[in-house]
Amino acid sequence: MNTPEQRRRSITELVTKHGSLSVEELANRLDVSESTIRRDLRDLADRNLVERTHGGVAPMTNVGIERSFNRRLIQHLERKQAIADRAVEEISEGHVVYFDAGTTTMQVAKMAPDNDSIIAVTSSPMLVLELSKSDGTVKMTGGEYRDETKALVGPTTEDYIRNSNFDLAFIGVNGIEPDGMLSAPNESEAKTKQLVVEHSARTVVVTTAEKFDEQSFRRFGSIEDIDLLITDERVPDDYRDLFDDTELAEDVFDGSSHD
Repeated sequence: MNTPEQRRRSITELVTKHGSLSVEELANRLDVSESTIRRDLRDLADRNLVERTHGGVAPMTNVGIERSFNRRLIQHLERKQAIADRAVEEISEGHVVYFDAGTTTMQVAKMAPDNDSIIAVTSSPMLVLELSKSDGTVKMTGGEYRDETKALVGPTTEDYIRNSNFDLAFIGVNGIEPDGMLSAPNESEAKTKQLVVEHSARTVVVTTAEKFDEQSFRRFGSIEDIDLLITDERVPDDYRDLFDDTELAEDVFDGSSHD
């Protein structure tokens, strides 16, 4: 039987996928009582993970509004873990590896090699906590803390990256647009991502498939700028021609561990 947290994660994913849903629809889909669903929705709304509506719930999405970090942290967790499991295959002994701030890159950081063979660099204090569990060297860029994404941004962050060279970088995205452009919801974070791409020998984008056809506020690069994209489903057909010079790792999630 699913735990309350697993059930609430399922609610968040259903709302993200289908849009507004009624309490009755959710109760039928999850085979629980409507009173249980109402309690779950109160909890999720209090955590800014969903928006309550009359008789149901709706996703909190807008091109100019960022989804809360806590909401993104629990969404598609098993899929992000599957992406991370494939992503760490790219890490080799002696690599200097940059880990972008984000919930998918956090899963990559959790699965990073547990030895002293790599140097890990990140702009995320939360990822530092994960990376420091291994025996490797961990460095943080410094900068101003941005609570929305738990990331460090600004001139100090940018100067650190400009003066660095990375063998490998794991980057997250908020949107992959039909013309292949990659976007983020904030100027400072978009600038950080752009600089990391420029200073990395190999750039790997890790993202769940719902980011295709999404558009965020600031563009920071395009598919042409990256070397590998790892996602949990087949890339939509109308995007495939954009990946002529980019490797794809698709369908890394087989559904066996899905709640």
